[in-house]
Amino acid sequence: MLDVALKFLRDEINAALTLRTGSDAVKVVLSKVADEAGKYAFAIDNIGCAIVNIEEERILKAQMPATATVNGQQVTTLPELKLNLHLLFAAHFTHYDQALKYLALLLTFFQAHPVFTSDQYPALTPACGKLAVDLISLNYEQLNQIWTYIGAKHLPSAVYRVRLVILQETEPTGIQPPLTTISATIHSR
Repeated sequence: MLDVALKFLRDEINAALTLRTGSDAVKVVLSKVADEAGKYAFAIDNIGCAIVNIEEERILKAQMPATATVNGQQVTTLPELKLNLHLLFAAHFTHYDQALKYLALLLTFFQAHPVFTSDQYPALTPACGKLAVDLISLNYEQLNQIWTYIGAKHLPSAVYRVRLVILQETEPTGIQPPLTTISATIHSR
């Protein structure tokens, strides 16, 4: 589901960029930011999008396994894994002013579209859940640490948190006949 959620966001942003600029020359591409040599891993005059952190959403974490009846059997599955993704959007352009222009278009896109649901966006699979996008404000030290561990020179960039990407293991943890009767035994003294 990570790939599905990111491809959905990429496609929505690219459609908005094309609509706003009248051209599809500039794209958001899903890519690592830098290669092993420290060179940018995505083409110039594009915006690279990479996951820089994945964290579990513990507040909304289900504690109990889910159960359902399938073909007359009670099937138990593990609780959903709800994740927050931290995405780095880095603008790699020949001309600095173009990098700022497209980064501003990205920022205003997410300002106008902070939440995505499959009801409003049919391209978003319901299995992804609801995606809520928040801008993360980094201080200079945090920004330096991100670019240092990426291994590249700083580019105009923004970091967003995408909340509640849902992963679900489909293999059941248990299959048994359903409980159909309850018997009570009363002991007397």
